Amino acid sequence: MLKNFSLLLGFILLASNIFARDVKVLISEDKNNINLISSAPFKIKDLETNKLYKIKKGGTFAIKNYKGQITCGNLQSKKGFVLTLSESGANFGLNKNKYNGVLEILPSKNGVNIIEVLDLENYLLGVLPYEMSYSWPVEALKAQAVAARTYTLKSIEDKKLGNFDLYSDIRSQMYKGSFTVYDSVKEAVEATKGQVLTYKGQKFYTYYHANCGGHTDPVPWLKETIKPLSGNTCGYCKNAKTYTWKATLNKDTVQNFLTKNKIAGNFKKIKVAKKFPSGRAKTLTVITNKTKKEISCNDFRIGVGSTVMKSCFLTKIDGLKLEGRGYGHGGGMCQEGAKGMALDGKNYKDILKRYYPSSEIQKI
Repeated sequence: MLKNFSLLLGFILLASNIFARDVKVLISEDKNNINLISSAPFKIKDLETNKLYKIKKGGTFAIKNYKGQITCGNLQSKKGFVLTLSESGANFGLNKNKYNGVLEILPSKNGVNIIEVLDLENYLLGVLPYEMSYSWPVEALKAQAVAARTYTLKSIEDKKLGNFDLYSDIRSQMYKGSFTVYDSVKEAVEATKGQVLTYKGQKFYTYYHANCGGHTDPVPWLKETIKPLSGNTCGYCKNAKTYTWKATLNKDTVQNFLTKNKIAGNFKKIKVAKKFPSGRAKTLTVITNKTKKEISCNDFRIGVGSTVMKSCFLTKIDGLKLEGRGYGHGGGMCQEGAKGMALDGKNYKDILKRYYPSSEIQKI
């Protein structure tokens, strides 16, 4: 049952400031009628009036945007709220995930955005288990920690997303909250604390993917490629289930992609137009009954479904039936390769050196 704030406490007005932390992650995007659970007392700041209230008991309460007014329990604000837990070990529950950072509840176009604000190292505790299994060798997890930390700080530097730094999904990095902590992940994060990758003294986007299929390549959407993202041999991902794949594309999905990209006619076939030296397709020629057009293989893959067409490392094309190697865009670190290297006795520095050649580890 949803609890009304006034039943939870009788609001107590406080004069205080919310402590701002290092990373802002969008954990709920443009949703309405959200149920948020607090496991313990918390404070809520009205961003319109700057008044701070103390909620004496945890519970479940509704958040919604009604005609431009953000509602939390029986409080309303045009600008939104900031929620801060009052007890160590407490958490906010949202969509089956648990968060222990500060929550910003802000108006969005069609509802509400919820942003978690937390310390960088704590954020990584909620990234690693979902980007790379906590059961994997700790040296692979350490490599992932350095890559994820670097990617995060580069995103913060560039500040491209307005009032938050990262999405909580594959548009940035998978993140499901840092309340649940695995020992192996904690070890990896603590062992590499403050370590980032640089090239010529500058942080860069340390892209990574599931399986390279035997060789990494330049990140497909970058116009200019730096040495650490130019590609390298792997050889450590062959034993993974994601090393090879087969798929049949949905004809309607392909046709919709063509229409969206203003490619005239009905789909007939595709063929590889240009390849990277590794053999991965760089561009494809799409052939219809009216035209031929060369397009980015990565754009086509995303358009028809990246979980169906798992990579552009194509080994066979037969109409809509495809076969290939690897899983993901193929740039940066091969995660299955990192696992394979760790199982082979390599340490995280060896892993990072292979997948980001010419990069250096620096302490921030």
